[in-house]
Amino acid sequence: MLLREVLLPFVAGAALAYLLDPLATWLERLGLNRLIATLALVFSFLAGFIILFALTGPIIVSELVYFVDNFPLYIKQMQGLATDPSRPWLSKIVGEGLGYAESSISDLMKLTNNWLGEVLRSAWSGGQELISVLSLAIVTPIVTCYLVYDWRKIKAVIDNWVPPAQRDTVRALAAEIDQKVGGFVLGNGALCLIMAAFYATALSILGLNHGVLIGAAAGLIGFIPYLGSLTGLVVSTCVAIAQFWPDWTLILAVPAIFLVGQTIADYLLSPVLVGRRVDLNPVWVMFALFGFGNLFGFVGLLIAVPLAAAIGVIVRFALKQYYASSFYIAKPVAADPQTSASGRPDDGSM
Repeated sequence: MLLREVLLPFVAGAALAYLLDPLATWLERLGLNRLIATLALVFSFLAGFIILFALTGPIIVSELVYFVDNFPLYIKQMQGLATDPSRPWLSKIVGEGLGYAESSISDLMKLTNNWLGEVLRSAWSGGQELISVLSLAIVTPIVTCYLVYDWRKIKAVIDNWVPPAQRDTVRALAAEIDQKVGGFVLGNGALCLIMAAFYATALSILGLNHGVLIGAAAGLIGFIPYLGSLTGLVVSTCVAIAQFWPDWTLILAVPAIFLVGQTIADYLLSPVLVGRRVDLNPVWVMFALFGFGNLFGFVGLLIAVPLAAAIGVIVRFALKQYYASSFYIAKPVAADPQTSASGRPDDGSM
């Protein structure tokens, strides 16, 4: 898709507007002007984000720098274990791609060290990276303000597009979609925060290097189903092998933490926080992730499940109408016994 590189700030703005509109409506009912309520909510959100980043940013940056500095060492240790002739089975498991990974990490380190210079040069030449960052930081709040302020007008315009005879049906469908998408966003967001705290705490108690960073990232990335836990499992296991070898107890404790966490999320937290709000089969969820991710990139991964839930509501409504239609419930026409197999009336002649 040609436009998927510029979709993120608009999708982010629409998502924020969707979440902030009920609060703006509530403030408006209390007597506050809609414009003032919109600006207050958006600026409060931005201020909260800036304060949170100011408090946690130095810790995250220092931990990330420490992780980047030590990751080549982890790769070398893994490569040494994989090429040890006394452990041929480990070589088969790890594979021979660590040499390429090491060179890739070295290249990544060089790129990281020169990141600021690259950003400045790209800014001078109209680089895409800086434009993306600036658009996300500047365009998103502007889009959010406009959408929150005009949310009811937008809904009224879209409602006017629908033929009057079908408006009740469309409104019912929109309300069901809103219920499922809103419930999924809020419930899954709370689930991600809980799992981020769980993974970060458990890995740090275990003593894993970068446990807080890996655990928090795995939990937050979990907003995209399956991606967070798999990413955290792979990265933390590699770090654990490089750090704890040959203590298999500590090494196996790392995947056990993710197994326990995923079990708690799937069977205890998810039914309470998310429940049946999405009502999608896991196979369709994975298909939606691959399909929308391929079409829209990272933005597609973010909107895959909500869009799939909305499509599911429409498909179920269409099937309900189909099952209630005369085309589906019509009885088959019984064959006339006076009609022969050739389709001509049977006159009794030989």
